[in-house]
Amino acid sequence: MADSREFLTGRLMVVAFEGWNDAGEAASGAVRLLQEQLDLTEIVDIDSEDFFDYQFNRPTIESDDDGQRTMVWPNATISAPAEGSESTIHVLIGTEPSRNWKRFTSEVLNVAVDAGVSGIVFLGAMLADVPHTRPISVFSSSENDAVRAELELEKSTYEGPVGILSVIADSAERLGIPTVSLWASVPHYVHNAPSPKATLALIDRLEELIGIVIPRGELDEEAAAWEAGINTLAGDDEEMAAYIQQLEQARDTVDSPEASGEAIAQEFERYLRKRGDGPAEPWRP
Repeated sequence: MADSREFLTGRLMVVAFEGWNDAGEAASGAVRLLQEQLDLTEIVDIDSEDFFDYQFNRPTIESDDDGQRTMVWPNATISAPAEGSESTIHVLIGTEPSRNWKRFTSEVLNVAVDAGVSGIVFLGAMLADVPHTRPISVFSSSENDAVRAELELEKSTYEGPVGILSVIADSAERLGIPTVSLWASVPHYVHNAPSPKATLALIDRLEELIGIVIPRGELDEEAAAWEAGINTLAGDDEEMAAYIQQLEQARDTVDSPEASGEAIAQEFERYLRKRGDGPAEPWRP
């Protein structure tokens, strides 16, 4: 059975799925960056016929550089370090399956065991009442007692509907593979576009967690351009600008060193009353 030391020094699999777990395409964007920057080779293409509802996740037609039209089916793939690579990172990325989650999970974990994976990091992103002008917060948790203590992580207290990430994580822990979950908070008022700033926050947190350098490519520039673009939009919309200012004040209150737990709770209750939502419990993945 793997322990926290193996988690930090062994082979890791980083997992993200498009869809319910992927606000602003932040999580899938982070894993695609790993694919591009770490010289990974696809080793498994999970058969989409068994796990996807094509009326829900429809295939698409794309044209290549020669103008040839190709059918692209929803899928999930696992990639591993290329031969001779110094990387120990494997990645799983794809569309969240529509059915047969237990069998899908079994196939994924069979590959992980055969590849000698000693730990899995799940990346997710959720829409939240947060301002785009402040650092993107990343909630880091683990259900594994040893890993949680070693890495000083939290234990999630969330109860409610879950996505495929939670299903795979639960089965992995039962199998003896420690897991960590990283969830970025994406400003809900820009949910229709990719959020490179949230992707960058996940990459930064992953790098900090596992102690390896991850090349950013053009991600830093894309994150800065994303923030500047929203600033421009807000500059032309007084209502949007006022709303963002409210979010900034709430966030700054939470982050201030002198803030007490009671003060933070009161500030959020005032904010929620202004919106007419009433008190609410924080969402946790």
